[in-house]
Amino acid sequence: MNIAVLNETSGLEARVALTPETCGKLVKSGHVVQVESGAGAASGFNDAAYVAAGATVSHDRNNLLADANILCRVNKPGPDIIEKLPANSVVIGFLQPLADKTITPALAERKITALAMELVPRITRAQFMDALSSMATVAGYKAVLIAAHSVPRFFPMLTTAAGTIKPAKVVVIGAGVAGLQAIATARRLGAEVVGYDVRPAAGEQIRSLGAQFEPMEVSHAEDAGGYATEQSVEFYKQEQELIRKHSKDADAVISTALVPGKRAPLLITREMVEEMRQGSVIVDLSAAAGGNCELTLPDEQVRHGGVLILGPTNLPSTMPEHASQLYGRNMAALVSLLAPEPAGSFNLDDEVVKGALVTTNGEIVHQAVKAFLA
Repeated sequence: MNIAVLNETSGLEARVALTPETCGKLVKSGHVVQVESGAGAASGFNDAAYVAAGATVSHDRNNLLADANILCRVNKPGPDIIEKLPANSVVIGFLQPLADKTITPALAERKITALAMELVPRITRAQFMDALSSMATVAGYKAVLIAAHSVPRFFPMLTTAAGTIKPAKVVVIGAGVAGLQAIATARRLGAEVVGYDVRPAAGEQIRSLGAQFEPMEVSHAEDAGGYATEQSVEFYKQEQELIRKHSKDADAVISTALVPGKRAPLLITREMVEEMRQGSVIVDLSAAAGGNCELTLPDEQVRHGGVLILGPTNLPSTMPEHASQLYGRNMAALVSLLAPEPAGSFNLDDEVVKGALVTTNGEIVHQAVKAFLA
């Protein structure tokens, strides 16, 4: 298979879909990998590193696309890329098929087979391909560093000749991958941490990291994939009151709560922000889905009273080297499953591939995407 890797077109994106490490593994498996010149530069990987790994570096994007059997992306391709891809080629990346109503029909019309990394099923054998978890790990870690940088206080307890400084209090909302990484990072920095999640099973994980768990009994809190499910308006009001007990004296709140395919639940109201301590910080990782905080604006800093509210939407791109290493390994694992024989046909019958498959043979095949577009 001829595998192509392009420069990401978004000015906010510094990651690359495949690193020299993962290109080398695919080349050893018999694939041909062509990389657009400069594709890995923002992640710390120069063209020479790709050549040393066995890839070919190309300065001609049009020829690279024309020859591609598989196009590996971080983000969804724009119309200028889609129109140049051969029919029956494959594109893989974070395609946003449940957020963008134009991308899927465009891919189907061109008869491009599309696999969305965010739709890879969360089953045991697909863990090596779970890019959502990989990127959530990066985001949870970086969110705490941003919070620690932004608050005007120490995170750890300090005993000095001038007296003792109490440790910061950090509240982490949501104990998925990002939330658990945030808890672990905040604990490493010496903060006192309260972790909150509607899923009772999350309590053991939160406590194992040395944080306090704030439980709230609820039935049907998660779906078969382990994701939190949408709840009633009355439930979210109760949840707000529970969070309020801890947020009002928190130094930092890291909010990660998401419901797949839905607006992020509103968990921090304007009134709750106004009760928070002067100098405290909210880092809202659900900003791209509407935000857990009522005052969050995507990729902006909002000051309300003495509270700073941050809504970063692409923290993995701020740590592009390690984020690309993790994502590239996820990508290479999925490519190897899709095309186990470099000279063979695509394996579209595997359950992991089927779960991520959005379009093929000119048709939209993913049921959730169909429902979204209906």
